[in-house]
Amino acid sequence: MCGVMQTRPNICPWQVMSRRVRGIASLLGLASMLVMSGLGPSSVRGAVTNAANPLPMLANTTASLTNGAAVDDPAEAAKDSLGERGSYNFSDMGPWIWDTNTFDRQTVRFWKSFVIPSGTNVLRSRLRITADNEYILYLDGRELGRDAEWRHLYEYDITALLGPGPHVLAVEAYNSSREAGFVLGMRVGLASGQVITISSDTSWLIVPNDLSGWEKRVEPDDSWRPATFMAKFGEGPWGVNQEYIDLVPPLEPVIIPFWQTSWFEILLLVIFGGVCLVSFSLATQVLLHQKEQALLQRERARIARDIHDDLGTRVTQLVLQGEVAQTGLPAGSKTHGQLERISEEARETLQAMDEILWAINPRRDNLHEFATFVCGHAKTFLRSTAIQCLLDVEPAMSAVAFDLPFRRSLLLAVKEAINNAAKHSGATELLLQIRRQGHGITVAVQDNGRGFDPAQPRAERNGLDNMIQRLNEVGGSCRITSQPGRGCRVEFHIPVIQMRRRPWWAHWPFGRQLNPPPQRPPATSQN
Repeated sequence: MCGVMQTRPNICPWQVMSRRVRGIASLLGLASMLVMSGLGPSSVRGAVTNAANPLPMLANTTASLTNGAAVDDPAEAAKDSLGERGSYNFSDMGPWIWDTNTFDRQTVRFWKSFVIPSGTNVLRSRLRITADNEYILYLDGRELGRDAEWRHLYEYDITALLGPGPHVLAVEAYNSSREAGFVLGMRVGLASGQVITISSDTSWLIVPNDLSGWEKRVEPDDSWRPATFMAKFGEGPWGVNQEYIDLVPPLEPVIIPFWQTSWFEILLLVIFGGVCLVSFSLATQVLLHQKEQALLQRERARIARDIHDDLGTRVTQLVLQGEVAQTGLPAGSKTHGQLERISEEARETLQAMDEILWAINPRRDNLHEFATFVCGHAKTFLRSTAIQCLLDVEPAMSAVAFDLPFRRSLLLAVKEAINNAAKHSGATELLLQIRRQGHGITVAVQDNGRGFDPAQPRAERNGLDNMIQRLNEVGGSCRITSQPGRGCRVEFHIPVIQMRRRPWWAHWPFGRQLNPPPQRPPATSQN
């Protein structure tokens, strides 16, 4: 391809050679016409100068090549850089400028501001530049290009980069040795017909090399000094004409992705800060909740110890004193019977107290302790009856947590089922099954007694209703299966045996709508 790179413009060798041949052929044809007309060599040189280039400094074959193209029409020479890319009309070029002092390995920074009038658009803008020896060109802080061959003139199309308002041109030039200079010409054509010309001259300011961000400054500093005039364009050490005008492809505005913009970065910082605050708040709430739970467990353990050590001891003493008092009275006396009833009530109170202690003791909040306690209660309760107790418990019942509300409700429901079987079933066997089911637990109480029809109203239905209500309160279910003469099976199921913690956002107004409290399934009663 014959394109030109932005940082090092160039022309394809075959294109350069072809256009050189065309230029030489044009000159030879013109010289032949003049010789045939009887003109001498001096006249030939003058004709070449006047016809090929109106500027005397370009009166040779090399200077008449712009981008490798020969000049055949004198009228074409009037076109400036706005009318034609690669124009050989250098009237827009300013003089060579530099710092006051020149020395080897010197870096000089040039700065100039200009304004595009408001209310109009830029139709076309061209900028041509070169430096001895190297340059870096900036427009409004953006680097447009750089190169290191002063014999080439580099032309930039910056139409798309300019709009109404203030702008800043900045050039960083470097001199490796001996003479140094920088030259620039820029023309801006506006829709109103006005043409703005900016060229290198002494109005440019020299910026200190130790200043950072200088190419983006919109206002100059008082310490910046003006540039120094070195020579007119085409004169002095740079009297040799530029060999080529290298065309840089038109530059387009830099489109910054939205994720690289300042507002997006600020938004990310705000979101990140918000997430950090919410995370910190949640972590604080979790720590407080854990501390509250630890304090609650400690308080439950203290209450259990106090009840056991204080009330338990007092009731036990009351039972012992009643038994001692009975020994000194006749067996059939009224007082003896009253003391016996008091002792029996005290024993039942101790048993009820043991159940309360078991319920509030945090060390019992697991499945293994629940299964052990229920099986022990069933065997103890049925020991004084004619019913044989059979246990079917899942082996190696895990020590997974079993929260107090679920554990207490299920225990009372199971005790009610065992009590009903002992009082009303007339059974000889009672089977107690305990199984894990998913994340929950299933407990079944089955007897081989006389059974009943659940659809018929009975006076003792109050106990059945209590069981259903207790399971319903913790989101469980109670299924009763019975037929007259075929026994009865009461099955309790709790799908989740741990308290569900609602998410933190569920406490917000919209969270209550999106995450309402779970509806407990209704209890079922089946034949």
